[in-house]
Amino acid sequence: MAKDVAHDIDPATQLHLTYVYGPVPSRRLGLSLGVNPLPVETKVCNFDCPYCECGWTVSDRPAGRLPSVAVLGEQLRAKLSQCRAQGHRLDAITFAGNGEPTLHPRFHDIIELACHLRDEYAPTAKVAVLTNATRLRQPDVRAGLQRADIRQFKLDAGTEAMFRRVDRPFGQLTLARIVDDMCTFDAPKMLQSMFFRGVSHGAPLDNTTPEEVEAWLAHVKRIQPTEVHLYSLDRTPAEPTLEKVSTAELEAIAERVRGLGIPALVF
Repeated sequence: MAKDVAHDIDPATQLHLTYVYGPVPSRRLGLSLGVNPLPVETKVCNFDCPYCECGWTVSDRPAGRLPSVAVLGEQLRAKLSQCRAQGHRLDAITFAGNGEPTLHPRFHDIIELACHLRDEYAPTAKVAVLTNATRLRQPDVRAGLQRADIRQFKLDAGTEAMFRRVDRPFGQLTLARIVDDMCTFDAPKMLQSMFFRGVSHGAPLDNTTPEEVEAWLAHVKRIQPTEVHLYSLDRTPAEPTLEKVSTAELEAIAERVRGLGIPALVF
């Protein structure tokens, strides 16, 4: 396992303190160099998931210092050069960070720059984006995601009611709209799904019930992803009362996905 390179995280907030970090060993993507195209001072997301390791969402608008394309490019070039000099063979350059990466207003430009730098310094690495897929109707975001090599879309619920509790979206976002947009996205896409149970905001919360899993599977069948990644809690969530789902339970759900003819992996 490769040693982390300047992976700076605030121990109190779990926010990334740099725009480029790692490389870190990713359960799903191998040795990954992370890119955080969001402020380092605060989490920015249009979801407020109780399981998020970055804590609760304050705003869905970039409130702190948003990195420019030039600054991200400088930091990414420097880190890629350092990785090459130290002998790290990267599997991925992954856009994630302190919230939803597609909220950066120049998302497409950043992805294009990352692809060019990847070709120069780490040609075997894949450019990946972890996204909640809420901005697929934005032309800039859609183009950026199509340019990336790997797109992992979030799908954590089967019903609208569970979606509103598990992902706690801002504004007028609905599960139905997001699933429709995933279905019409004309490039290969993976799904990543978090399963857990516990108590959130004083009420029981469990997205592993038979009804929820059935509804979730119906969405998976419609979306037809190339692969589904199922996982549970791995780091301290915003809501400390949440509980991890066992590997056996995740495997049972994964087996039902495989029954649809879709590959599924448990992490």
